[in-house]
Parts: sequence; structure tokens; C-alpha cells
Amino acid sequence: MPVFASGCKPEAMQQTSARLALVFSCLGHAYMHMFTAFYFVIVLSLEDVWQRPYHELIELWTLGSLLVGLAALPAGWLGDRLGAAKMMIVFFVGLGLAGMACGFAEDTDALLIGLSALGLFSAIYHPVGIAWVVRNARMRGKALGINGVFGSIGIAIAGLVAGGLIDAFSWRAAFIVPGTVCLVTGLALWLCLHLGLIGEGTQVVREAKPESRHDMLRAILILLLTMTIMGIVFQATQAAIPKVFDLRLRDIAGEGALGIGLLVAGVYAIGGVTQLIGGFLADKFPLKPVYLLSFLLQAFALAAVATLVSLPLIAVTALVVLLSVVALPAENMMLARYTPERHHSLMYGVKFVLAFGTAPLSILLVSRIQAQTGEFVVLFLALAALTLAATLAALLLPGEWRRARALPVAAE
Repeated sequence: MPVFASGCKPEAMQQTSARLALVFSCLGHAYMHMFTAFYFVIVLSLEDVWQRPYHELIELWTLGSLLVGLAALPAGWLGDRLGAAKMMIVFFVGLGLAGMACGFAEDTDALLIGLSALGLFSAIYHPVGIAWVVRNARMRGKALGINGVFGSIGIAIAGLVAGGLIDAFSWRAAFIVPGTVCLVTGLALWLCLHLGLIGEGTQVVREAKPESRHDMLRAILILLLTMTIMGIVFQATQAAIPKVFDLRLRDIAGEGALGIGLLVAGVYAIGGVTQLIGGFLADKFPLKPVYLLSFLLQAFALAAVATLVSLPLIAVTALVVLLSVVALPAENMMLARYTPERHHSLMYGVKFVLAFGTAPLSILLVSRIQAQTGEFVVLFLALAALTLAATLAALLLPGEWRRARALPVAAE
């Protein structure tokens, strides 16, 4: 019988389950972001192989990116009812098979179907995986920071993995090899669950100071707005950066996909590590100022990306990524604070419907602006203005008299 079936576990088994949950959640975060980012590098190779224009090929990801957002809500609902561990198995196996299917596509129609399936299964991760982390964590900020680092690592290695596999083998390998790894990870999680080594989590963390209904409603409405705006900013930036580097940094990157992939990887690796800083700040300081300041500084950095070239462009792009990820632990903790515990997965599903549901609009913005101007100056100035709007909205979040200490309590 699995160890977790009885509901009574020794402390050592609880710790083992919590550690394994964090490991698989971190891997899932890395995979999800890698799979939803590496097409932006793969498409550069497909331009030559299939002799199709960039704007036409990049739009193949539009439906998949839409599903990443729209399917997050039902995924969160299922996660609350079926359990996070089981849904994560579906995530790993489905995403792996979808990636492999993309690698075997023979035309744009088949690739469109594969990319759409990739988006559908990617949608499972955030509402399920983040809630899983929150449910198991004693120190939410630290755990979310570590988990966030892996998400940024996924974006970072997307360009590196895709560029390396394309240059070493072909664009097909850039889909098939990661898909195989993801599938194997899902089977490993199934085995851990079957053996009783991992469970749903036996503790949660509550804020010591309860929130009023008025503050809860106000905070949720404002967070819905800021998450929507910053979803557009994040998706457009992620989609555009490889092409921006392709246009402005060929003297540094050289020819081929690997050079661009390395630059993109470096930018996201630098930014990703700072989620640990974001987690530390979210544990130690009031959440609202951390959230607000990251938006304000990001707006100025985005405006700078519009016109910079060479090494300054790389540095400021890394700063944009850094500031965007610093805000995430505080944002996730505020969602957990202002949402009833039994609806955490559902609320994270709502968050990522907004964050990723904006992707089609972002992709179309990137595609149309590049097709009409050949560059991205207008795009990044518009993104800077949107970020300033999010900053103003965040000013209306409820204040905190003091940072309440998070205390572990038994799950209900």
C-alpha cells in the first residue's frame, strides 16, 4: 500500500514528499517555459527550410499560445479535484508527446496541430504546479523563488537547446529530444506516486493576519488587471527578443541559430537567478512595495530596449527579465493571501488564463509591427507605456501595516 494512503505520515516522509514535490514542480516549470519559448528560435531555421516568411510561421503558435491561457482555468479546477500529482503526470506525458509530434510535422498544418497540443498541455503547469508548491512550502517566498528560477532557466535553455540541436542535427531534433525527456520525467513521477513517495501536501501556510472581505475583493480585481497587462508585456518581450537579437546583434552572435540561442539563454539565466532575490524580498518585506517598484523600473528598461544595440542592448534586456521575475513571488503570495485556500489552484488558473491568454495578441503585435517596420522600436515603447499603467494600478492595492509572519498549519 502506498505510504500516503493512510493519511498519517512520519515527519521524515512528509519532508521527502515535500522535497520531491518541489523537484518535480521545478522541473515542470523549466519544461513548460522551455517548450513555450523554443519555437521562437526554431522558427528562424524554418524560415530557410520551408521557405516561408517569419510573420507567417510565427503565427502558427497563435492558437497554441491562446490555449496556454484559456486551458489554465479548467486545469486549475481539475487540479483542485483530482490532485496536483496526478495532473502533473498528465502535464509531463502530454507535453512530451506533443513536442515529439511537432518534430514529425511535414507541413504547416501538422505543425499548427502539434503546437496547439503543446499549448494545451503547457496550460496545466502553472495553476497546478504553483499551488502544489504553495501547499507544501514552509517558507513560501523561498520555495516560490526557487521554483521561479527554474522557470527562467527553462526560458534560458530554450534558445540554447533549440539552437544547439538545430545546428547539430535539425529543427526536428529541437522538438523530439526535449519531448522525450519530458515524457520520461512524467513516467518517473508516476512511479514515485505509485510507490507512495510523493503526495499532495499535508500543510499549507497562512498569513497570521486575516484580510477583510473588502481588501480581498479590491486586491483580486487589481491583481487581475496588473496580471493581464504584464502578461501582454511578458509574452511580447519573449517572442520578440530572439528576432531583436537577430536584427541587431549579428556582429556578436555570428551566423546560425546557436549564437542567438546563447544570447537569449544568457539574458534569461541572469534574470532567472534573481527570483531567489524576489522570494527573499517577499518573505521579508511588505509585498506591495516589492511588486510596485519592480514594475516602475521595468517600464524604463523596456523604453531603453527600443533603441539600444550591441552590449548595452544585452544588459538592458537582462534587466527587463530580472525585474519581471522579481515581481512574481510577491504576486503569487498576494494571490494566496487574498484567495480562500480551497480555491488556490482555481485562482492560479485564472491568473494564467490572463497571463497567457494575452499571448495571441502579443504574437500578433510582434508579427504586425515587424512586418510593417522591420524593427521593434514601436513595440517596446508601447510595452513601456503598458508597464507604467500597471504601476499606477498597483498603487491601489491594499497596504500592509506590517509584514505578517507565515506560519505552517495543518491542511484542512
